Amino acid sequence: MPDEGAPYVERRDLSECAGLVLGSPTRFGIMAAPLKYCIDTLGSEWVSGTLVGKPAAVFTSTATLHGGQEATLLSMMLPLLHHGCVITGLPYSEPGLNTTRTGGTPYGASHHSGLHDDPRPSEEEALLARALGRRVATLARKLA
Repeated sequence: MPDEGAPYVERRDLSECAGLVLGSPTRFGIMAAPLKYCIDTLGSEWVSGTLVGKPAAVFTSTATLHGGQEATLLSMMLPLLHHGCVITGLPYSEPGLNTTRTGGTPYGASHHSGLHDDPRPSEEEALLARALGRRVATLARKLA
């Protein structure tokens, strides 16, 4: 929720959502500053319990294969846990997680854009991202 520019989410979206999926590019093994800034402004939502009990998942993208995707995903989960979210990831029962040669982790979906910054996810990455979205949606229905 930056002070200027187009907002990606408004505070009321957090209270109205049934589940939450946060994404960020990986920046040296952590989430990008704009997402961290947004999270840092959610003190009143934390106090009021806006996100308590809501399913949540995370995803990321980076140019380098070993650029800290898993560390980024884990760091993005920490504030969600503080907000009382129910964290979901990708279990190894997802066939693509066992065969991917690009992105995708048990901690969440990821995309390896490569040194040429290819914005298109591989077929494996897209399948895993959709599986993660289905998991959040299914959990949201069950918790509702």
